[in-house]
Amino acid sequence: MGNLCHGRVAIVTGASRGIGKATAIRLAAEGAAVAITARSLDAKRFGSSLRRTAQYIEAAGGNVLPVEINLEEPIPGRDWLIDRVEAELGPVDILVNNAAIGGFKRFTTWTDDELRAMQEVNVWAPWQLARRALQGMATRGRGSIVNVTSVSARIPKGPPFSAGAVVYRGSAYGSTKAMLDRWTVSAAAEYEEAGVALNAIAPAGAVATEAVLMSIEAGQIPAKACEPLETMAEAILTLATAEPSSGLTGRVMTSLELLAELGRPVWDLSGAALVDGWQQADLIRLLADVRRTR
Repeated sequence: MGNLCHGRVAIVTGASRGIGKATAIRLAAEGAAVAITARSLDAKRFGSSLRRTAQYIEAAGGNVLPVEINLEEPIPGRDWLIDRVEAELGPVDILVNNAAIGGFKRFTTWTDDELRAMQEVNVWAPWQLARRALQGMATRGRGSIVNVTSVSARIPKGPPFSAGAVVYRGSAYGSTKAMLDRWTVSAAAEYEEAGVALNAIAPAGAVATEAVLMSIEAGQIPAKACEPLETMAEAILTLATAEPSSGLTGRVMTSLELLAELGRPVWDLSGAALVDGWQQADLIRLLADVRRTR
């Protein structure tokens, strides 16, 4: 195990699979005591569950606290999550707001109930958890909040508009992530002098979650269009351990952009080996190719 997070307490929401699971494993590998959340301890999707994430971290020697919480429900609130984690693990130093409701549909087909649920999970739950965690972070003079966002938040260029679900059917999901980005930056400005960093990080495109891997196997998504979970986990770790004085606060960017800018090595989730093909020189070439095709 590494020591970048030694003595720190982290919360990662939506950690039963995908980016949340990878992030929790990576933070634990660097010595953090990690509280992980999902709606259910045992509900499985794509073969993953919150319990399995906890078991994986424990088997690797990590300290983990699984917590069931439905972030879609505004009542009884979300403050109790921070209170429970601090009672069992200690003051929260790192908050990773990863849980989200996604989906791409035509504008007129979204129901009010669907929109409310998406707003609750993607906007208000992160806001309320950050609001509660910031109280202790500011008092102690250190802390980091990382909001997992999406390139869907960016305003599409056009007309003419490019094809694809993000442009044509991203009105609901993209809007929630745009609001997440906006309050992240304002809160970062407000808490910079208190020693607390707030940032938003997105995959550059598709990331190789369990669901995406199934789509690749089905021939629906080309493998070369995806980045590995390790790049997102490494970018989140980078921001989770950042000091505002370093300039790493108020950032809204993609994982690949951040890692290429900083020359940050991309390690596997255990922190034991470098991930082949995803180091700084590789990322710089990849980003240059992306810019040429825009």
